Amino acid sequence: MHAFLRLSARIDTLSRWFGYVASVCVLAACLVSSGNAGLRYVFSLGSNAWLEMQWYLFAYLVMLGAAHVLKLNEHVRVDLFYGMLSVRGKIWVDLMGLLVFLLPATVYMLWLCVPPFTDAFSTGEISPNAGGLVRWPARLALPVGFALVLLQGLAEVIKRLAMLSGHLPAEAHYERPLQ
Repeated sequence: MHAFLRLSARIDTLSRWFGYVASVCVLAACLVSSGNAGLRYVFSLGSNAWLEMQWYLFAYLVMLGAAHVLKLNEHVRVDLFYGMLSVRGKIWVDLMGLLVFLLPATVYMLWLCVPPFTDAFSTGEISPNAGGLVRWPARLALPVGFALVLLQGLAEVIKRLAMLSGHLPAEAHYERPLQ
């Protein structure tokens, strides 16, 4: 179990690093957006490439940040009974959700999004918009993001199993929504 926990810690570090990259994408998207708007309104200059760059950055900030959000346990959850469960019950619900829903869904999404990326990469697909960008970098965001979520899901499974077996303290960090 200790080797698996070390692997889980490395995956957590990877997710944390990509979470940082996602936060840089937020700043970059804001700068590109404001620069594009400024050029358009002040100098009547515009480019579809800048608009598409915003879309690409948004795709990367969502997909690269998703694994970090899962690591922090800040993802969306349906809380009908979860809040009433014991810590051990919450760990079991988390584990079943990871094994039954998250991991199969991410594998399926990877299976769906890798072919469009490889096709766009091999053909050099370019946006049909005037001045548009090459498409494969945008299409790469999906497989990378889902692969990171898959890895973080595996790390979370390891941590939940370690909690259930007594190798980690049993805890379930979850705050009920205020609404």
